[in-house]
Amino acid sequence: MPTHDIIVIGGSAGSVEALVKLVPGLPAELAAAVFVTIHTTPTMPSLLPQILTRAGNLPASHPRDSEPIVPGRIYIAPPDHHLIVDDGHVRVVRGPKENGHRPAVDPLFRSAAVRYGRRVIGVVLSGMLDDGTAGSLAIKRQGGVAIAQNPDEALFPGMPLSAIENAAVDHVLGLEEIAPALVRLAREPVTEPPLPVPEEMMEEAEIAQLDDAAMLTPNRPGEPSALTCPECNGALFEIKDGQIVRYRCRVGHAYSMETLFSDQAQSVEAALWSAMVALKEKAVLSRRMMENMRKRGHQVSAARFEEHVKDAEQQAKLIQDLLESGAANGDGEPLMGGQGPAERSPTQAQPGQVRARGAGHTTPT
Repeated sequence: MPTHDIIVIGGSAGSVEALVKLVPGLPAELAAAVFVTIHTTPTMPSLLPQILTRAGNLPASHPRDSEPIVPGRIYIAPPDHHLIVDDGHVRVVRGPKENGHRPAVDPLFRSAAVRYGRRVIGVVLSGMLDDGTAGSLAIKRQGGVAIAQNPDEALFPGMPLSAIENAAVDHVLGLEEIAPALVRLAREPVTEPPLPVPEEMMEEAEIAQLDDAAMLTPNRPGEPSALTCPECNGALFEIKDGQIVRYRCRVGHAYSMETLFSDQAQSVEAALWSAMVALKEKAVLSRRMMENMRKRGHQVSAARFEEHVKDAEQQAKLIQDLLESGAANGDGEPLMGGQGPAERSPTQAQPGQVRARGAGHTTPT
């Protein structure tokens, strides 16, 4: 009889430290395979396999594409590649970025939910914004178990807080509690039959793998949104996913609302810097034209170019003030200063949980 033998773990900033504390609690005879996606820099080599192998009892590695799944191993997404769980093997693919990342947590969680349903345990660790929330929703929808790190102890609480708020996670646990819970769940039999996989969930899982049929079909999950993708400028389709709204473009780039807002803020800032450079260059060129006209005795033309200098410098100063104040993002805060879900607290406890003293999130009873 199957057990909860597929464990998927995702995180971002602060999650390496969390993993180093978590993996020593997983025994060598763990009756499950562990899959890890941590946001990494695409151009830098990752030492995470060596770090986790030394820290714990399970061998960790960056798997090869189509490598078989073996219990008692940790499979880690390599830089600039999504880690995908397939039937009996893993996929390592350069699919479209999700939430601005490759590797991203949602493709890993979603693929596990599609292929293994009730057998999956998903764990969201420290990180900013909300990657992992949609994936946790997919795991819950297919009957799996969702766990979030206690945000009070997370170095960056945004990702676990978002999962708690939006995905009705089953457990909110401290790091010292997560490994024992995984060991216990990995031994529990899964007695209920698999749930049917929603068509849109299957489509999104296939898009992440660059499946030929999924990429060629003219249809996309969701409805046209009148927004454009920050990555490729293609049309975005709006997907209503439980309590959250997500976006995906025709070629597969995917965003939560928080990530889309964050990326748009970056695009606005980049556009403002470009505009300021263009205006300053216009002022320099206009000044040279003014000086040239004066040398030639064309005072009327010189006066006209002097006005161009003043206008360009004034406009550049306005943009510089916007950039310095952070007002360009519409609320007067520094551009990119917010952490989205990390700035909020859930308002309702999940079943079987109570409020933590002095905290806005919940902890298990």
